[in-house]
Parts: sequence; structure tokens; C-alpha cells
Amino acid sequence: MKIHKPIVLITGATAGIGAATAKIFAENGYPLILTGRRQARLEALKEGLNTEVLTLCFDVREKEAVKNNLLNLPEAWKNIEIIVNNAGLAAGLAPIQSGEVEDWEQMIDTNLKGLLYVTHSLVPGMIERGNGGHIINVASIAGKEVYPNGNVYCATKHAVDALSRGMRMDLLPHRIKVTNIAPGLTETEFSIVRFKGDVAKAGTVYAGITPLYAEDIAEVIWFAATRPPHVTLNDIVIMPTAQASSTLVNRK
Repeated sequence: MKIHKPIVLITGATAGIGAATAKIFAENGYPLILTGRRQARLEALKEGLNTEVLTLCFDVREKEAVKNNLLNLPEAWKNIEIIVNNAGLAAGLAPIQSGEVEDWEQMIDTNLKGLLYVTHSLVPGMIERGNGGHIINVASIAGKEVYPNGNVYCATKHAVDALSRGMRMDLLPHRIKVTNIAPGLTETEFSIVRFKGDVAKAGTVYAGITPLYAEDIAEVIWFAATRPPHVTLNDIVIMPTAQASSTLVNRK
């Protein structure tokens, strides 16, 4: 396999922002490693991409699965230069006193620990190769502001925001860029997952506005990843025009 462009690894690639990001990189000829929990969706996505693709089916919450997959890549796929830490979710929307502990654990394990497991597995190789690299963490406006009933989800995304800044400092000597992406209301499977399959309830989140879409975020990720070597976009907040903050939305 002859690879002429950097290998890009995208977590949570089976839907939404991850899938849209895979498509825009594929359109530009980048070889992709796509990870997710749903094998059938990974394969379906792969079939539609006109580039070389390696799919890995595992859950980022499972530390050993992350290590087994990412530390045992085929030789031709080891030189990953761009990591898009996209896997993440919200589970439930309740005040702290009535939240479900299982939801909290799912969010902490996915949004925070999963990102750490992936990054910890891949960054030593980046450093050893000495060619720099780029880590793009998909956070949220919830990492900038806390909103009612968002407690633990907001806490995990605040942690991603802090980790992005910490990674940027730690990896500065190795010329590894770190970009934090913080979207506002983006219509994907996000709210359906948060409300555990209640499509009608999920739809109310975006009622009366034109939200962001997965493709909008993917375009920003692509832009950040393709800046010249001397340019790093540290932190990008993206909002639909109808949204000014986590709680201020102009619905019509």
C-alpha cells in the first residue's frame, strides 16, 4: 500500500460528525482508520469512501480493546499523523440529585477516559517518529458553559477542553498540534442517544431553528487539519446563527 498523505484516525466514525469527517478526508485522498462500536456501519461507510480504509470495531471505553487494536496495527497503518477524537455522547438530562449513575459512568468513560486511552496509545508513536502530528478533540459548547441538568455531561466536556489545553502544552516540544472543537446545537444522533431513542423528544432540541449539521463541523475539522505547519488553531467555538449561548436560542 502506497500512502502519499497522512493517515487519519477517527473515533466514533459510524455516524454524525465522525462519518462526515471521514467523507471529507476521503474526498481529498487521505487514508483513514475508522473506529466505532457498530461493525456493519463501519463497513457500509467504508464501501462509500474512495480511499484506503482500515476499520476497527471496538468501544473506546474498553481500555484493553483500545490498546489491543491501536498497538497492533498492520505495519502500513502505524504512521498515524492526525487523530480525531470524536467518540462521545450525552446520556440523560436530569438534575444532579436524580441523575442515573449508569449514565454518568457511560459519559465519563466515553467522553473522557476513552479519549485518554486512544491518545495515550498513539502519541508515543508520533513522538518517536518525530514528524509532528495533530490531535483534534471534539468537545462542545458544554465545555465552555454549564447549563441546567447538564451537570455531568458538561463536566466531561469541560475536562476535554482542559485536556486539549494541557496536551498542547505537553506536546509543544514535539511539534504536535492540538485543536479543541466546541460545537453548539448540532443535529445528529446526539439527542436521540441522550433521550434513549425518544425521537420526538430529541426533535424538540432543534425545533424552530436551523441547527448546525455534521458536515458543518467536519468542514471545520478539515480546515484546522490542513493549515500550514506553522499554524495551529487551538480552540474553535462553532454555533448556529440562532444560538448565542448554551441556553440562549432564538426559536421561531
